[in-house]
Amino acid sequence: MTDAPRADPASSETDPASGDPASGDPAGRGAGPLSGIRVLDMTNVLAGPYAAYQLALLGADVIKVETPHGGDLARQLGASAELNQRLLGASFLAQNAQKRSLTVDLKTAGGADVLRRAVAESDVLLENFRPGVLERLGFGWDVLHGINPRLVYAAISGFGQTGPLRSKPAYDQIIQGSSGMMSVTGTPDTAPLRAGYPIADTLGGLAAAFAISSALLGRERTGLGSAIDVSMLETAATAMGWVVSNHLVAGHEPRALGNDNGTAAPSGTFATGDGALNIAANKQEQFETLCRLVGRPDLIDDERFAQRESRKAHRAALTGELESALAARPAAAWESLLSDAGVPAAAVLTVPEMLDSPQVRDRQLVHELPFPGGGAAPLRVMGHGIRVDGVPGAPTIPPPLLGQHTDEILAELGYDDEQIRDLREGGAV
Repeated sequence: MTDAPRADPASSETDPASGDPASGDPAGRGAGPLSGIRVLDMTNVLAGPYAAYQLALLGADVIKVETPHGGDLARQLGASAELNQRLLGASFLAQNAQKRSLTVDLKTAGGADVLRRAVAESDVLLENFRPGVLERLGFGWDVLHGINPRLVYAAISGFGQTGPLRSKPAYDQIIQGSSGMMSVTGTPDTAPLRAGYPIADTLGGLAAAFAISSALLGRERTGLGSAIDVSMLETAATAMGWVVSNHLVAGHEPRALGNDNGTAAPSGTFATGDGALNIAANKQEQFETLCRLVGRPDLIDDERFAQRESRKAHRAALTGELESALAARPAAAWESLLSDAGVPAAAVLTVPEMLDSPQVRDRQLVHELPFPGGGAAPLRVMGHGIRVDGVPGAPTIPPPLLGQHTDEILAELGYDDEQIRDLREGGAV
């Protein structure tokens, strides 16, 4: 950690909704494994902001560095046009709670000075510009390392900082297609198909958060920071697991299987009397239990289904036999019966159903915060699925308005009131 003058992120007794200046923790940041770590989040849209959000939920003081005119593009993205106009798009609100906003124009001398001071007093700088952009602004890795040898610098890009595609622009859908993900998503008739959510962005963000945390631990041994190069393409490829390994190891050509799991049968999605049901009877004993519970013990000894490989070879026939039996009850009833007997099974839920499920509510995944800038209705956002010492990762302060904390952060960096006024008048912040 650095010796920057900071609000104490480990202070307790804070108002969980908005922080409590009287507590010594004006930003409302709580304790956590990364308490005392300052992160400069210079990212836009999703992969980078998602990575920084994970760090913030683990206790880091995350300063979101934005351009004065518009800020993060995600401020204009989301299902509500009215929120987009207010620079509070749903996409932004989802990933930026627990952060402070500092607006800086790096193309001005004053803005560059602000970033130099911030780098000197920070532990991590995270960016997802195209490769070379930050260097052209005068802040390449050599410069950053010279300013602060303990700085961990992480760059997220579509294809990485090297290679023939390094400068190619990329969003989530581009990576889904380039990684092979889309080629194996959907049925043989509908593939290639995009996943219904930005999985490549999310995986890239998780990889960056993991790498940053690892680099911070390594710094404790060496005393030096490091440069991290996160390729969304490679992260997406490594996340496909057996789809890729079956090709590398066994020479199998990957193909779209719809809702079937290619490693076993019966393992996939099945129609019931009411609703779809996922079943993963991957073990022999699970298959036999399933057959008995649906009233079809004869399937156990059927030569088409008796062995693991034969069940995969006759998957369609087995699915037909099982779905005829499953039609007798709704998915929820089968889920309870099969799960209690040790056969993995669960009804397929919609997003609202998932959010309202007893499991998700019990684990406190969704949190209410005051709406940025005020408003009658609270803001509902997700934390993350990690508990540290039994405590869920919960945001305590809402996403920031654009530039909301600029003066506060500049004062922490040593600027006095007159200098801050000069920076504003010069358009640097």
